[in-house]
Amino acid sequence: MKREEKNMLKRQQIISSAIAEFGVNSYTEASLNAICKNGNISKGIIYHYFKDKDELYLVCVTECFDRLTTFLNSEKITFNNVEQGIEKYLDLRHQFFKANPDFSNIFTNALLQPPKHLVERIKEIKVGLDKFNINFYEQVLKNVNLKSYVCHEEAIEYFLIFQESFNFHFQNKTYGDFTKLFDEHELKLGKLLKIMFYGIAKEETE
Repeated sequence: MKREEKNMLKRQQIISSAIAEFGVNSYTEASLNAICKNGNISKGIIYHYFKDKDELYLVCVTECFDRLTTFLNSEKITFNNVEQGIEKYLDLRHQFFKANPDFSNIFTNALLQPPKHLVERIKEIKVGLDKFNINFYEQVLKNVNLKSYVCHEEAIEYFLIFQESFNFHFQNKTYGDFTKLFDEHELKLGKLLKIMFYGIAKEETE
């Protein structure tokens, strides 16, 4: 086996062990010692491939968001019916996190309770998912008759405000269990998306 291949395998071994650790603990609670123990890796090897805990955590967050976005993009969502489109989108998220349970904790921690010193870097990492969400919203809008006082550009602006406010709501709540936080976030996301769309939809009598 070539040295490059060995390095790649060792690096992936570290990442896999880190995903397992960050998959059950927040950034603060997770430890390099646990990653070493669970992955049968020396701390020196970790520092050979990664500068520090921050870098290793961000690599795990990147893998989580990139794989989620890739999965969402791989499935076709039809938009002929607004409610069915939303349900399909939420079902795809459910499928992904059910198949990758460690990522649900990493996703929740990074999106809703991020380490304060890494907030800006996490924003950069989730740009791809943000673009997907905006595109999803725009596709739904094509099948919605907007209220007379709401233009397309305003609808997009309201969606961005909604997204930021929705996540901010969870960032300012204390949770001891990220599983509970994740479940509550996904449940309310579905309900609020429908409220968001039907709140701007043109009524039949208008």
